[in-house]
Amino acid sequence: MSNHTISMTDLLYEYLLDNSLREPDLLRALREETAGMPYGGMQIAPDQGQFMGFLVELTGARRALEVGTFTGYSALCVTLAMPPEGRLVACDVSETYTAVARRYWEKAGVADRIDLRLAPALDTLDSLIREGDSGSFDFAFIDADKKNYDGYYERALKLVRPGGLIAVDNVLWHGAVADRAADDEDTEAIRALNAKLKDDSRVTLSLVPIGDGLTLARRRA
Repeated sequence: MSNHTISMTDLLYEYLLDNSLREPDLLRALREETAGMPYGGMQIAPDQGQFMGFLVELTGARRALEVGTFTGYSALCVTLAMPPEGRLVACDVSETYTAVARRYWEKAGVADRIDLRLAPALDTLDSLIREGDSGSFDFAFIDADKKNYDGYYERALKLVRPGGLIAVDNVLWHGAVADRAADDEDTEAIRALNAKLKDDSRVTLSLVPIGDGLTLARRRA
């Protein structure tokens, strides 16, 4: 027993992966290709991708939303975890990185289930709200520019149904959120959202120390 979350050393992390990761070959190939690209470090960890897929399967999600797609690993994890009728709306601004995503989505046979919208995510989310999609999503994943995290969260909260789940990535920000000397714009934006979420009565909350920190916020009725 322990009253403190265990520290994840490299050795222990490798053990965790060896004894729990069920990563399909296609996902591994995508992850490895992404690792060799500029900004490859933005890719989520494989155990986090598996955990998100687990949450999607557990909640029976059939409609998902993603803010920040990059090369498509997280979108693929989520889509593969949904039933055949499941659909994902993916928001991004990069044609270059999402071209990699499209290639792997095609290989996985799920390209027709992912609606990629290349535009500023706030504009896409506002369009969805205007089109009457509020309360229609089961799951939302936020992993984009940090300065707009609060705006993404507020819109996602409108778009997910009561009981729907929002997952917010990078909430521990490589430890910088706890470093008083770190005062850059991104760190301050994440700190502000973390503080806001702690007292947000609209959701049930859990911050999970997986990857770079993943906050789970379940919308209350």
